[in-house]
Amino acid sequence: MVYREAISLQSENGIQTFHNVTQAAKDVVLRSGIQNGIISVYSHHTTCAVITQEAAFDMSVTGLETLQQDFIEGLERAFPPCRREGIYLHPGPKALAFAAEHGEDARGCHNTDAHLISALVGRSETITLIDGKLDLGEFGFIYFIDFDTTRARTRTVQISVIGE
Repeated sequence: MVYREAISLQSENGIQTFHNVTQAAKDVVLRSGIQNGIISVYSHHTTCAVITQEAAFDMSVTGLETLQQDFIEGLERAFPPCRREGIYLHPGPKALAFAAEHGEDARGCHNTDAHLISALVGRSETITLIDGKLDLGEFGFIYFIDFDTTRARTRTVQISVIGE
């Protein structure tokens, strides 16, 4: 049996946005009626990712949990934020023209760091489902992350439950 739901999330402007979707995933599992199998949490957005991680509880001055802030800072060392033109080859003139034809401004196109981080981190997680419960371990949570800081927008996370 397969059961799927899409959940809408709102990202923030100017900061990477973490959404704890653990409870939403548990609710989808409950509605599915599936007891054993797997659950897939997926983003089709190419500047977003899905991870499993523990909650840090403490908050940084940015408003992110301290572990989330450490994660972002580590990734930014590998892929510095796109704060000006010329940091990355992308977007080039063709990409900017394409974006303009589709109503996107040049600022919104300068999110190459978010694309690279998403590709590195991954856009999905698969979690084992045992007796109707997510096998996340004692401290595990599921986070949907929007790495694109160019603007706030509505994002969608797909949750599929596969099993019996």
